[in-house]
Amino acid sequence: MTNSSPEARRRIRIGIDTGGTFTDVVAFDEESGELVTTKTPSTPGNPADGFMAGIDKVLGLMGHSQGADVAGGAEAITAVSHGTTVATNQLLEGKVDRLGFITTEGYEAMLEIARQSVPDGYGNSYFWVKPERIVPRHLVKGVGGRLDFTGAEVRPFDEDGARAVARWFRAQGILTLGVCFLHAYANPEHEERMRAVLAEEHPDAVVSLSSQVLREYREYERAMTTLVDAAVKPRLSAYVNNIKARLAAYAGAGPTAARTVPFYVMKSNGGVLSADEVVHQPITTVLSGPAAGALGAALIAKVAGFDKVLTSDGGGTSTDVSVVIDGEPTLTTEGSVGAFPSKIPMIDVVTVGAGGGSIAWLSPEGTLKVGPQSAGADPGPLCYGKGGTDVTITDAHVFLGRIPPHLLGGEIPLDVEAARRGIEELADHLGLTPEACAAGILEISAWNQANALRQVTVKRGLDVRDFTLTTFGGSGSLLLCRLVDVLGLPTVLVPPNPGNVSAFGLLTVDVKNDYVQTHVALADALEPDTVAGVLDALTAQAAEALAKEGFEEDRHVFARTADLRYFGQAFEVRVPVPDGPVDAAVLDEVGRRFHAEHRALYGYDFSGDPSQQVEWVNLRVSGIGPIQRPEIRRHDGGATAGAEPVAKGHRPVCFDPEDKYVDSPVYWRPDLRPGTTVTGPAIIEEFGSTVPLHPGFTARIDEYLNIIVTREGEK
Repeated sequence: MTNSSPEARRRIRIGIDTGGTFTDVVAFDEESGELVTTKTPSTPGNPADGFMAGIDKVLGLMGHSQGADVAGGAEAITAVSHGTTVATNQLLEGKVDRLGFITTEGYEAMLEIARQSVPDGYGNSYFWVKPERIVPRHLVKGVGGRLDFTGAEVRPFDEDGARAVARWFRAQGILTLGVCFLHAYANPEHEERMRAVLAEEHPDAVVSLSSQVLREYREYERAMTTLVDAAVKPRLSAYVNNIKARLAAYAGAGPTAARTVPFYVMKSNGGVLSADEVVHQPITTVLSGPAAGALGAALIAKVAGFDKVLTSDGGGTSTDVSVVIDGEPTLTTEGSVGAFPSKIPMIDVVTVGAGGGSIAWLSPEGTLKVGPQSAGADPGPLCYGKGGTDVTITDAHVFLGRIPPHLLGGEIPLDVEAARRGIEELADHLGLTPEACAAGILEISAWNQANALRQVTVKRGLDVRDFTLTTFGGSGSLLLCRLVDVLGLPTVLVPPNPGNVSAFGLLTVDVKNDYVQTHVALADALEPDTVAGVLDALTAQAAEALAKEGFEEDRHVFARTADLRYFGQAFEVRVPVPDGPVDAAVLDEVGRRFHAEHRALYGYDFSGDPSQQVEWVNLRVSGIGPIQRPEIRRHDGGATAGAEPVAKGHRPVCFDPEDKYVDSPVYWRPDLRPGTTVTGPAIIEEFGSTVPLHPGFTARIDEYLNIIVTREGEK
């Protein structure tokens, strides 16, 4: 890192990812290429406080001290991109305020009927009770009027009935409403008229329309997605608007100032959107943080030469895993957050409750369990010394010596004795030694993570042994050696500053918006002109959105896809639609791609069986506004290449409870140059993360300063 004077010309882009324990910050100077990373404690009471503290801290590291110098740095900020968990946490915690639902008359029981499925079987019970609906039945109202699946009006919209419904919700004090009329994906007219009525009769209401949130068929999923959007809209809007105001004041930009700080929010689909726009589609942020981490790790691994990658983002509460092929994370529209399905495009991330703060506990049968409950940031693990009462994964690591007795390079001291006392008490209940108890906690956590990685690979027809694992996040690399053994992985890559990869990912993300239109037709009956018309209309919407974001027409990039299935299937496969005019040859090419992708996903296809018809279901267009990405620089080891690493010290570490503690060298990662090799047992530490290298493992520093971990004797 180089310090620059406040007077030096700067064009600084900042990425800020707010986690449960720490707020991660990365700043990129577009003029010099300088990249600076740091962390600051999160502030759960008001995440905006940690956000602004992070900006202060990173500008200080770039040579701007407090006061006037920081203001000078603020004036140089060209954009701030933010990964937020506001919407995610609200849904995971089930904190949904009173919500109303307006639907087509006669379909008021849509949410109660839902889907005929029982999650995870019946468990140990003969009975299963449906969970509470996101909107209770008494807060669901129907309005007369009906469209058919083509969008043609069957019965006219009942405006008098709509006004009565709007007045009823106003009288009940329901301020947040979702509207989902039958077949509104084909024609939004009735929903738009309902919104106009609400604006007149209930002007204080916050309203989400299904035709704006998800123009896709399947009424239950569309209704749920719309209601989730409505549920998170008030809280996310308040949070985003608070940050916008504080950024404006911070940069000295008042209401009449010519300059404001461009502020973007990460979306679940792998793109960002301006804060002004994202408040109108808040559901797109439900996997904001995990998406940024997957993208940052994807870019780092691709530059390092790995094209089939698993990402594992370990934080304080959970670990998020995903699949990356040829530098692109896989996408899905079949995701959910907590108990709420959300059919928006999102990076396919699986989350498991195995973060640093995950709590170790005893089941009623007396067996050891870990997670998904978390001690969070406050009070946090026992070793935080904030009054925590539960043993956590972090306590097990610090007790076994696998992490140092402090965090953030010494900024946050840890109470090792508190962790020891908690583990000894838990070990007594289990009849184990403290070392065996702590090792058992970590073993369970490793298997929880391994099962999540199997879920995104083996369960989807992929061989986990073909992939390189990229670990990041504050706790993401602590169990990598055990994951190699459990899954048979060939290689693990640990990026530089792994605790800040999600924040770094925010600087690599283009502006992106997705548009979808259901268009169901058999391939044999599909007209190229009709498909072209739908795609052109979606492209026009995407182009309009990019223009609002400030992108000139020559910088617009569009990606077209289609959802296809075999006639009679209940699920679709998404395949790309080639660029250029749509003709019969293009439609045939999409069909060929569908057969190939179906075989790759499910192991079979019907390309040779003319009796199996192919059906088109949805057409999609993504509008992309490219940004300048930070360069991942190659480093020359110079005279130190291949030199014997010098340990900064030693400490006893327990890798195997049978062998107790082994005196292990501790290396400071910034001192390790390309070509350096470290052999376990050893510990590699840096500011925001630690790699415990077990006996029998080797770590090599590559030319991009990544740590490449393999079993000894393997390449």
